[in-house]
Amino acid sequence: MRQDQEDPDQRRSARVYARAGQAWSGPVGSPCGVLYDAVLLDRDGTLIEDVPYNGDPEKVRPVPGARVALDRLRAAGLRLAVVTNQSGLARGYFTEEQMRAVHARVEELLGRFDAWLVCPHDDADGCDCRKPAPGLVHAAARQLGTSASRCVMVGDIGRDVAAALAAGAAGVLVPTPVTRPEEVAAAGWVAADLPSAAREILRRQEAVRPEPAGARVGTALVVRSDSAGDVLVTGPAIRAVAASAQRVVLLCGPRGRAAAELLPGVDEIIEHPLPWIDPTPAPVDPAAVRDLTARLAAVGADQAVVFTSFHQSALPLALLLRMAEIGRIAAISDDYPGSLLDVRHRVPVGVPEPERALSLAAAAGHRLPDGDEPVLRLRPDALPPRPAGLGDPGYVVLHPGSAASSRACPPELATRIAGALSAAGHRVLVTGSPDERAVTARVAAAGGIDLGGRTDLAGLAAIVADAGAVVVGNTGPAHLAAAAGVPVVSLFAPTVPFGQWGPYRVPTVRLGDAAAPCRDTRAASCPVPGHPCLSDVEPAEVVEALRAFAVTGGGGR
Repeated sequence: MRQDQEDPDQRRSARVYARAGQAWSGPVGSPCGVLYDAVLLDRDGTLIEDVPYNGDPEKVRPVPGARVALDRLRAAGLRLAVVTNQSGLARGYFTEEQMRAVHARVEELLGRFDAWLVCPHDDADGCDCRKPAPGLVHAAARQLGTSASRCVMVGDIGRDVAAALAAGAAGVLVPTPVTRPEEVAAAGWVAADLPSAAREILRRQEAVRPEPAGARVGTALVVRSDSAGDVLVTGPAIRAVAASAQRVVLLCGPRGRAAAELLPGVDEIIEHPLPWIDPTPAPVDPAAVRDLTARLAAVGADQAVVFTSFHQSALPLALLLRMAEIGRIAAISDDYPGSLLDVRHRVPVGVPEPERALSLAAAAGHRLPDGDEPVLRLRPDALPPRPAGLGDPGYVVLHPGSAASSRACPPELATRIAGALSAAGHRVLVTGSPDERAVTARVAAAGGIDLGGRTDLAGLAAIVADAGAVVVGNTGPAHLAAAAGVPVVSLFAPTVPFGQWGPYRVPTVRLGDAAAPCRDTRAASCPVPGHPCLSDVEPAEVVEALRAFAVTGGGGR
């Protein structure tokens, strides 16, 4: 149902985020937390109809709606660049002069682009610029005066998205009849066409712009009651709240406490399990609920911002917050909240979890401070020194385990990966929790140093921060790597959407079967015998992914 068709009683005492479907037409590039400075676009199949090896300007035909979509992006202040593979140059099918004539015709029909980046090589040339290698994306970002993490790449095949991810940019797939189904399954962000992609880019930009803020908040209560990874991806939004609050109190659960202690902007932590959030909850204890309500009341918060995952409800806690007499409460809620929320925010499916949380903070009137990029970060003073004997930075961290077994790397695969990395000259550190020591010992025996059970979360973060890359599934250390800006080889089991839970704004290569039967099941234990989403990954793919990051066998990066 459209917002303007809702029964007014369904919105009473709960402000629906009125700008959710609108795009911002103001300037981009200001320091108040915008996501993107630039949009990079593939040429053939994305901007114009794909005519193989075309050197004739007369054959240039824009895809439907291209000019209007590009003009909307330009009007929003985004810089535009074309990033295209043109192996026809290497094969002699057309000349550079003919290619420039084609590009001139593209600009005649679609308007001026701020940069053109062309790979003239064929696959056999082994260059670092031909997509899916990230070279062109990095070059485009440099030419546009920004970084890859502030770019979004739009393309029609998997190579385009893979190049974006390997550079740390966002990638949007706009499928055409030649796009393979497995490429669509693997893409974290899919749009029906170029105009749809442009609308969503602008909507995501707009969503993190704050509502007009009132007076500075005294004490803000923020809530993220879930696992360590969930707490880590909420970090940018918590920093946004902290920028306009004198004091920030974070309510988290026992599984997220260690991560909460690593977040900038948190002044005090309240630890309490929430039975409507925890995956294996104890029975509801009325006395414990009364104690929690009293403790929340004692915080004296001026407002509360309740962060949740896309499948969780904020309303049970909102009721307790009302009973604790907290005057202004903001949360994401698709369910009718009655009088429980003052700011009722909605977010479309598929938005990355850090941006989902940032958009809630913005709806509540908070923004990141000037100069603070919307990326994951940790408090440097919270990290201990690395354990002795690990050598210089630049090693590869291999983390095979996960609290949810469905998202762990099968031990036999992890063992083969360790052997392949060691054979390629990489120093490998195998990490894991105390209850994963048997697995880490087995994996490290194939070629690596066993650190299983030897570090807490802060110690693991310190080790990850000095890595050349991290090989890991969809689990907390992937987000530690993102917070440190360390590239990730993501052995991503598709039980949850990659677009929401993949490593955020850090160079990433995704491996595994994105269309496996476990897709979108949210299963904690593998529902399919043999772990087929990851079992077919070849260790050579991991070694090749490290080359895409320029992580060498000598430990450099």
